[in-house]
This record gives sequence, C-alpha cells and structure tokens, in this order.
Amino acid sequence: MSVPLPHPARRRARTSLDVDEMFARQRTSTRDLPDPRPLLEGLSRGVLEVLAGVREAEQLARWLDEEPYRSLLTRSNLAKRSRSARRQPARHPSYAIRSIRSTEPADGVVEAVVVVTMPGRTRAIAMRLEGMDRRWRATSLAIL
Repeated sequence: MSVPLPHPARRRARTSLDVDEMFARQRTSTRDLPDPRPLLEGLSRGVLEVLAGVREAEQLARWLDEEPYRSLLTRSNLAKRSRSARRQPARHPSYAIRSIRSTEPADGVVEAVVVVTMPGRTRAIAMRLEGMDRRWRATSLAIL
C-alpha cells in the first residue's frame, strides 16, 4: 500500500525568506529568560577589565551584539595604546559597583545603568539587553 503524495500544486515552495526566518535569531519573552542582574554585573566587570587590559574583549563576545562588541574592541585598543605611550602596565582595576538601575520598556528588553566607583573616578555603564534565543544579549553599550 503506498502513501499518497500531496499534489504539486498544493505543496508550498520554501523561499529564501522562509529559510532565513527559520534560522534567524528568535526574540524571547522576559518570562522565558533568567534574571538579568547577574549579567549586568558580570558584563560591567568584564568591560572594566577589558579597558584595563587584563581581559580580552573576545571573552565577552557571547553576550554582546556586533555593534557593542566592535565599539568595546575599539576602546580597548585605544586604551592599550594610551597605556603603551605612558609605559604603564595593564593592572587589574580596583572598583566597586555602587548601584544598578534597570527598567523593562518592553517584553524581552532591559535597559540599565550600572554605576561603578574607582579610585578618583565614578563611571556609568549603560546597557540595553534583549532576549534572543532564550538568553540575554547586550545590543547597546555605553561607557561614560
């Protein structure tokens, strides 16, 4: 006994748009994502260590979208050149996270500011996290 095949006119051809949609990043709802606070703290620490020259930017690539990653890489290279010109070695930064303020402007989106104090300086790290493929990913990063 054979199984009838669908009539060719009834079969829908897959387009490249369908294939792209199947393999593109999938937005994820906040309820399906972990608490963003540990990532906000970890990324802030990681960013400060990259700028200080004691961590490679590639170690943060998993959590950063392309644009924030490139921006961090550029700032890291500038900081490295600056240290080299002043003949200063890379040192592990001394800092304390003072506060984390976050809001959820939309489902699957967190916007936050992490305030960090360092000897003689206070910095703010602004981030936008978006839920993609069931995990948080930073789509915007600004170090002030």
